[in-house]
Amino acid sequence: MTHGASVRLEDVGFSYDETEMTFDLAVDPSQIVAVMGPSGSGKSTLLNLVAGFETPAIGKVLIGERDVTDVPPAARPVSMVFQENNLFAHLDVRSNVGLGRSPALRLSNTDEADIREALSKTGLAGKERRLPAELSGGERQRVALARVLVRNRPVLLLDEPFASLGPALRREMIELVRALHRERGMTVLMATHHPDDAQALSDSVAYIEDGRVAAHASTQEMFSSSAPAGFRAYIGI
Repeated sequence: MTHGASVRLEDVGFSYDETEMTFDLAVDPSQIVAVMGPSGSGKSTLLNLVAGFETPAIGKVLIGERDVTDVPPAARPVSMVFQENNLFAHLDVRSNVGLGRSPALRLSNTDEADIREALSKTGLAGKERRLPAELSGGERQRVALARVLVRNRPVLLLDEPFASLGPALRREMIELVRALHRERGMTVLMATHHPDDAQALSDSVAYIEDGRVAAHASTQEMFSSSAPAGFRAYIGI
């Protein structure tokens, strides 16, 4: 079983065009945090700083107490699932999942067994030879999650991965993430615009406003009358 790692951003400064961002956030191991806030507030930037796709101008990013500020993305103990799920169109389902284990697809018998197990857990058994174009949107997201399983990293970043799915499929995918979390215990940061997703899945909510973490509290507290006014306005209460 994977166990989650703590994630900390300490006075992390980043500039994007004219926008100055400063992030302070501490996430305990195995927590699920919904990262919420208006479009352009910095949700994806925060995830990209944890993943290593963006480098801070100042401050530190720590994963499991290790300073990873200057560590390249591939060497960080992190998996990331994007809205467009980053599948390779010319590779079948099995190969797209196998990339999580070996970028060159040099797969051992153990790797192959783990891929089969991941496909089974994500409801994709029997679809190993299909290309992404032959799959539904929900199935493509399942392939991305199966790849996460074979990567077996302690931190999972989800950047609005279910935004393009209808309500029923979104609920199904949230259930799948919840089941994978129960089994693996990884730390999850999920950027989302959907209050329902946050309430269904997360332990806490980090509210991002104007390039900073304006509030971070338990999900129960954030969806109560004592939540900050900015967050209440954002979710329409």
